Amino acid sequence: MKKISILGSTGSIGVTALKVIARNFDKYKIVGLSAGKNIKLLMNQIDNFHPQAVAVLYEEDANKLKPTLDKKGIDVFFGEEGFIRIATLDSADIIISSITGAAGLMPTFAAIKAGKDVALANKETMVMAGSIVMQQAKKNRVSIIPVDSEHSAILQSLQGHPKDDIKRIILTASGGPFRNLSLKDMANVTPEQALRHPNWDMGNKITIDSATMMNKGLEVIEAKWLFNLSSDQIDILIHPQSIVHSMVEYKDGAMIAQLGIPDMTIPISYALSYPRHIENSLPPLELDKIGILSFEKPDLNKFRCIKLAYEALEVGGSMPAVMNAANEIAVESFLNRKIGFLDIPAVIEKVMSIHKSFATDDILSIIKIDRWARNVANNIIENIKR
Repeated sequence: MKKISILGSTGSIGVTALKVIARNFDKYKIVGLSAGKNIKLLMNQIDNFHPQAVAVLYEEDANKLKPTLDKKGIDVFFGEEGFIRIATLDSADIIISSITGAAGLMPTFAAIKAGKDVALANKETMVMAGSIVMQQAKKNRVSIIPVDSEHSAILQSLQGHPKDDIKRIILTASGGPFRNLSLKDMANVTPEQALRHPNWDMGNKITIDSATMMNKGLEVIEAKWLFNLSSDQIDILIHPQSIVHSMVEYKDGAMIAQLGIPDMTIPISYALSYPRHIENSLPPLELDKIGILSFEKPDLNKFRCIKLAYEALEVGGSMPAVMNAANEIAVESFLNRKIGFLDIPAVIEKVMSIHKSFATDDILSIIKIDRWARNVANNIIENIKR
């Protein structure tokens, strides 16, 4: 039986992961849960899964929970230190890392240092500190198993094949809600429109990233570290049906892809049962009813965030962390109506142009440059006139 801690149990990934675990109580046991503000849902999860410890974002919420949970013998923690406690529980075998954004870096890295396997849904960890994270994982003989549907598809398509045989990987993307919108019309996009993803039900930040296609740029950088590839071995194709989740092309021209309905149950289940596939309650993929599977190159003039991500990867060092921080601030500002949709890549590009990249060899330097980039991005946004 695998014992599991979840970082971000009330988000979309965490909720789906708990559904997988609930169907497989003979295989998995929850030992730790952590959440941000959704205390009501967290309490329901505690009642259903009986963890030994929980963590919340704010101390005041921890204080409210403590009297009730003390009676149940459940430890209560809060803040980043609390999330780290959940990520490093002695009893945990594997950590599901699904906290959104840069906030997931420190707890995830702490889990790896503690020798825990990681089912990784927090792509920002790899974007910000991929080299450091992979070195630590190798040192501690830790497995990092991707949860993102694209990277899960690549992992599955690589099974049984020597890495030297890879020519390239192709990450697929739905194209988001604005695939057919003109650049002129994209300037007037509202947060409500951007949050209506055609295929996936996700949190706000990742949904906006999908609309700008920065999400695919982040995945390019993540794939570089997860699979030890160069940037010219990673391509992107828009695939509106979201059935082919990604593919690997080999040197002889053979291409192997992983297909499935667009539901995160599949990659989450695979990350927990790797390298096995276990049953779930999803409907089957019926290709005859879907009919057409189409593919096209992304328009880099419309979706500049993809180009910026490739540039950050090429520059390397601290630049991907700077790009990620600027993106998080820009997305938050767009959701709060401080900037327009097309201002998101503009802010990121401006911050990147100011930054002089340097080699990063420790997590503290990553945290420091992340804070710098956020301050610069906020200053730039304050001077944008709408």
